[in-house]
This record gives sequence, C-alpha cells and structure tokens, in this order.
Amino acid sequence: MLQNDITLHETMQIHELLNAKTVGIIKAKLIQGLVFDQELRNLLENDVQHSFTSISTLMNLITEAKESLEEEKK
Repeated sequence: MLQNDITLHETMQIHELLNAKTVGIIKAKLIQGLVFDQELRNLLENDVQHSFTSISTLMNLITEAKESLEEEKK
C-alpha cells in the first residue's frame, strides 16, 4: 500500500469529520449574528477560519488517495 492510500473505513471517518466541521461552521456563523461581545465574535471567527483550513486539508487527503487509487487501476 502506498502512503497516500486510505482504507474505506478511514474514508468514512474523514467524511464524518467533514460533516462535523461543516456543521460547526454553520453554527459558529449563526451564533456570530447573535453575539454582542467582540472578543467572543473574534473567537468564533477564528474557529470558522480554522475549520475552513481543516476542511481543505481533509479534502486534499481524499483527493490524493483517490488519485493514487486511480493510478493503481491503470
């Protein structure tokens, strides 16, 4: 197995993480509209930015694994 290969179970776990991060972004953005404390708003915005970075990383991992699998099939 190549290093970029991930198992089906790992793929499902990554999918669950992506769902959780997406829901977290939605919640944080909704709460930002209700919060009056600027420090808390900043924390929520930092959480959103960090979640976007995490989602991008997870998506890259899945893409690399998919490309590796397609190359093996050739």
